[in-house]
Amino acid sequence: MKKIILNLSIIVSLIPVTYGQKAIMAQDAVSIALKYNYDILISRNSSSSDSVNNTPGNAGMLPTVAINGSGSYSAANNIRQKFSDGTSSTIINANSNSLDANVGLNWTLFDGGKMFVTKRKLNEIQALGEIQFRDRVLQTEYDVILAYYDVVRQKQELASINEVITYNLERVKISQIAYDAGLSPKTNLLQAKIDLNVYQENAINQQTIIIASKRTLNQLLGRNADIQFDVLDSIPINELVDKKELAQKLDSGNTSILAYKKQVDVSKLSLKEMYTLLFPKINFNAGYGLFQSNTPESNPLRSRTIGPSFGGTISIPIYQAGNAGRQIKTAKIQLQSDEYNLESIKLQMNQQLQNALTQFENQLQLLRIEKDNAILAKENLEISIQRLRYGQTTSLEVSLAEGSFVDSLTRLINFEYNLKVAETKLKQLLARL
Repeated sequence: MKKIILNLSIIVSLIPVTYGQKAIMAQDAVSIALKYNYDILISRNSSSSDSVNNTPGNAGMLPTVAINGSGSYSAANNIRQKFSDGTSSTIINANSNSLDANVGLNWTLFDGGKMFVTKRKLNEIQALGEIQFRDRVLQTEYDVILAYYDVVRQKQELASINEVITYNLERVKISQIAYDAGLSPKTNLLQAKIDLNVYQENAINQQTIIIASKRTLNQLLGRNADIQFDVLDSIPINELVDKKELAQKLDSGNTSILAYKKQVDVSKLSLKEMYTLLFPKINFNAGYGLFQSNTPESNPLRSRTIGPSFGGTISIPIYQAGNAGRQIKTAKIQLQSDEYNLESIKLQMNQQLQNALTQFENQLQLLRIEKDNAILAKENLEISIQRLRYGQTTSLEVSLAEGSFVDSLTRLINFEYNLKVAETKLKQLLARL
């Protein structure tokens, strides 16, 4: 018995101290992930970029204003001039310089309506980015919730192993007393100790699994892998599922479907943009500038121009080597592909919904059965221990009862976890996490 107690002490020493730590809730974990998860931070930046790009100026609706300047200097030029009265002059090694500075404005007044279509397209792209960000948030919430309850599941598994160890300690004690009294063969005692050692090994391995599961959750929360925390002792079960409501709200709530719908809207506007290539374009330009030229040895010696200027251009497309028609056809093909993608994702999401519903219903039925089975297995184990105490059974029968009890608890825990997985998937599909 001293050796057994020593082994149990070793197991306890390998378990990190979590007692006294406040158990975080699943929603607490989700809140942490929403602040620090790197996938969410990256997705938020991408969505913010779409918002930054959605401006009238980016759509081409506003003028551009620039200050321009240039200057030049030339030396040692030979200038030959001939005038209208027949006279001429030659200047050797003449120097000259010039300066040109102006403020210019360029404004596209009409481009076939492209600027207005582009602004609407930027609005839709921003909305698409917001939907994609929401989809990333939902996926992260889904991953965090499953990782959280996986830790709970592994913790429950360790608790079930420790419960069996308690029964096994009693079994070893009974077998030791019976062997010392000459009422039982040594093989019963040896088998009891072997089984105890195996369950102790399982407890150590299970603790390793718990540590790895916590590290996985910490990684999703965007924090150091070895931060210590505790979780709940059980997995809450929600049995209320309205299949009719789920099917009705899938099309209007699922972020994948909404994203593809928005992509179709963007492609429709892209097609309208291509059609504007067939229309004329009118630009307006204005400026205020200074031009000065100095040539001391020539006539005139200095020339200066200063003042405002106005003008405009009109461009009417006649022939563009077929580029406009090609771009229109390409935009039509892209729109058709996006519409196909939309119908495809609707089928995929509906399939996922049906699969999640089936899993939810099946796991719920299995859970109800296994709850009764776990009660029966525990009662069977307790009766076997009592029979062993009175010498009415063998160590083998108790070993089988212990194994049956552990298997039942493992199935029960997995059914609870799988039910939570199905429930969480249904909520993710409807954007209700």
